[in-house]
Amino acid sequence: MVTIQQGLKADGIAVSMVKLCRWFGVARRSQYYRPRKSPPKVKAELAEPIKAMIEANPSFGYRTVAGLLGMNKNTVQRIFQIKGWQVVKRAIGSRPRVEAKSSATQRPDERWATDLCRVWGGRDGWLVLALVIDCYTRQLLGWHLARTGKATTAGAALEQALIARYGTLGRVRTPFLLRSDNGLVFTSRHYTRLVRSYGLEQEFITPHCPQQNGLVERVIRTIKEQCVHRHRFESQQHAMRVIGDWIAFYNSRRPHQALGMKTPDEAFKLAA
Repeated sequence: MVTIQQGLKADGIAVSMVKLCRWFGVARRSQYYRPRKSPPKVKAELAEPIKAMIEANPSFGYRTVAGLLGMNKNTVQRIFQIKGWQVVKRAIGSRPRVEAKSSATQRPDERWATDLCRVWGGRDGWLVLALVIDCYTRQLLGWHLARTGKATTAGAALEQALIARYGTLGRVRTPFLLRSDNGLVFTSRHYTRLVRSYGLEQEFITPHCPQQNGLVERVIRTIKEQCVHRHRFESQQHAMRVIGDWIAFYNSRRPHQALGMKTPDEAFKLAA
């Protein structure tokens, strides 16, 4: 309304606000109203530890931050909104998803999942990281970083997982499934023979459907976002040291939303 009054005045026509409000059927008091509500404020003692954590770990969402700091998740979410600290989510694709072969299980050691990814190792060039997780507890049980993505790399990660879980290498008492994709590494004679020797049963996903191995794929994304992409590794040894520290943090300290904000180690202890 003020804009209209100023426009008329510029044309040499003086019209009072009372008349303008009467012409347009608008209450006059609405033109003079000014909101009195002050902008939301955040206590410094709450915002400072949150800011310090997301500066150190920019990919952490409000649930993870709340779990690590022992704060109410609604309070942390509200501070994220006021400060504009929300994590930008990836766009959801439109490709159809195959729903068969869910990775979810009802107890630990019912199904493990494994996969490979590449990591830049500075002067050592591209490295291959093999991972093995428990699909129930989300524990990262075994991992191995090597210069080549051969069956021996995936086999070393599997053997480390068996040692971490059972304390020794040997046939497991109760056979369970080991899920992977159909890559040459996991279908090779060396790897399939190794898996059978420990009493495990291989389970392959449908070709070109990585979402069927979604749990380990999600762990790979997490380790890249929160560890690999945040460091410039100088060598293979440097990468092994940093990744090893992060995996220890992931298993013992990082709360997991799918586990009710418990850590993977806590989920295993509760299920044992």
